[in-house]
Amino acid sequence: MANKRDLKKDINYVLGDIIEEVYVWELHNPKKDTKAGEAIIDEAIQSFDELIERVNARQVENPSTHFKAIRKDLEKTAESLVAKVNAL
Repeated sequence: MANKRDLKKDINYVLGDIIEEVYVWELHNPKKDTKAGEAIIDEAIQSFDELIERVNARQVENPSTHFKAIRKDLEKTAESLVAKVNAL
């Protein structure tokens, strides 16, 4: 179970840090439009919900492969969101 718990923590920390970075950008750029930042936050929250739902799935044939796939998807999602934050 430690693997599942660690994966949940990683999802929370990674996506939480991205959301926090958007808020920091908004604080440093108060005159710029925040709609792009809000869209990134919404996407991060949606990704969080989807990944946590996959982690909590009970009927999994091969848990090791399942969790590796989730980690890979988390990495891809994080890279995509970070690129969007950097483009703000």
